[in-house]
Amino acid sequence: MAKVIMGIHVGVRVEDAVKVQQLLTENGCIIKTRIGLHEAHRDQNICSQKGLIILEFIEDAETEIAALEAVLKEIESVTVQKMVFGE
Repeated sequence: MAKVIMGIHVGVRVEDAVKVQQLLTENGCIIKTRIGLHEAHRDQNICSQKGLIILEFIEDAETEIAALEAVLKEIESVTVQKMVFGE
C-alpha cells in the first residue's frame, strides 16, 4: 500500500481558495491530515496572496486522489505536486 502526500500551491488565494476549499471538503473522507500555510504578519498587516496546503491521504484511495488532482490542476493559479512512498 502506498502512502500519498500532495502539495497544493494556491497562487491567488482571494480568487481560488474557495474553489480549493470546496474540493477538499468534497473529498474530506480520503484526507487523513491537512496542513495549510501562508505568509502573515500581524504588525505589518500583511496576508500573502499565495498559500500552500499539504495533504496526507488514507491508503487505498488512489482513484479518488487522481480525480482530485486532475480537478485541482484545472484551477489556473493552482500547482499540484505529489509524493508516493511504498508503491
